[in-house]
Amino acid sequence: DRILSYKPLCVAEVSNMGCTAEAVDPLIHAKMLFAPGNAVNAGGVATSGLEMTQNSMRLHWSANEVDERLHYIMHSIHEQCVKYGKQPDGYIDYVKGANVAGFMKVANAMMAQGIV
Repeated sequence: DRILSYKPLCVAEVSNMGCTAEAVDPLIHAKMLFAPGNAVNAGGVATSGLEMTQNSMRLHWSANEVDERLHYIMHSIHEQCVKYGKQPDGYIDYVKGANVAGFMKVANAMMAQGIV
């Protein structure tokens, strides 16, 4: 209850899923904007992926090109969180959205490969 004695604009889990579900539940119950680590930290993971792509394909992108690609990736992640996390009252549950989006990405990849 102490954490909800004031209402910040948002809470971002900047560690690798450092909050327990019990710590996150009151934030979601209070309809706070809570950005889970699996969505927040995607920028670092995406940047590493872009670096690996450049290295393996022997490409060189300017800093501006990398930034544009990263913005596109992060915008897409946000759109997926909204798509799968929007509640009937309009609140966006980013935890649910990020988890469902991740599940859908894996499920679609498995189906595309004929695994499922």
